Amino acid sequence: MNLRCGRISVEVTNEDKVLWPGDGITKGELTTYYRAIGTLMLPHLRGRPLSMERWPDGIEGKSFWQKDAPGYFPGWMGRAELAKKNGVVVHPVCNNLASLVYIANQACVTPHTALSRADMQRRPDQIIFDLDPSGDDFGVVVDAARSLRALLQHVGLAAFVKTTGSRGLHVVAPLRRGEDFEEVHAFARSLARIAAARDPERLTIERSKAQRKGRLFLDYWRNAYAQTAVAPYAVRARPGAPVALPLFWEDLDDMRDGAASFRMRDVPALCESRDDPWASLRRRARSLAPAVRRLESYER
Repeated sequence: MNLRCGRISVEVTNEDKVLWPGDGITKGELTTYYRAIGTLMLPHLRGRPLSMERWPDGIEGKSFWQKDAPGYFPGWMGRAELAKKNGVVVHPVCNNLASLVYIANQACVTPHTALSRADMQRRPDQIIFDLDPSGDDFGVVVDAARSLRALLQHVGLAAFVKTTGSRGLHVVAPLRRGEDFEEVHAFARSLARIAAARDPERLTIERSKAQRKGRLFLDYWRNAYAQTAVAPYAVRARPGAPVALPLFWEDLDDMRDGAASFRMRDVPALCESRDDPWASLRRRARSLAPAVRRLESYER
């Protein structure tokens, strides 16, 4: 079949190929989902180097990560060169709807995005905290997310939340592009350390699983050059095809007993029925420097 995406028509091959055997979800459904959700998703993709998590034989087969844009990708697909040790990688960039549908046709189930845009690769425009429960107590994830939000607001930064599409939550703060990754990483670590100190019985910043002792890890390590995070509205390669869905903070009130399962087949209708929780994200970006000073004062 062909999916019309603005002025570009994208051919979807093997549309009946089942990618989620347990749910009967096909590649045609995946590409149709990304076309349907594109208006909401593209603002979080434009200008950002992508890494593609591809599942050519479905989610019960083998997957692989692909960071480079092959030569056969069409000319209208965006590209961005990122420096690496001893060379560069030319990443794909989804600047339009056609490119998003195209990578879905490549069995890219889950696009992951850089925390910076290609024109200023070493200056991130967001901070991210990854919160995954170590056990079945999702309440601690909700409490940790709210604690991080309160701290971010205290130092003058806005906080947004989304499901990971897996078991946890991401807390994201938009930034103006002033500081480099090293400075952002140091700030994220300090803020996570304060949050953990407030609730040391349940929260930790210890990377070692042996040192966590069942506590929730406040993972701030994605705040680094060339690291990525699952894109908002991306589908995950898990039973039911759950989605990394942006939320209103009030949505967490109904998630005390576990992460809500927002599924690919339901998300477009859900999004049509309510406002975009992240509509103001870019408008609320703030400089990090004042937040750093406020956090230093708070620590004293």
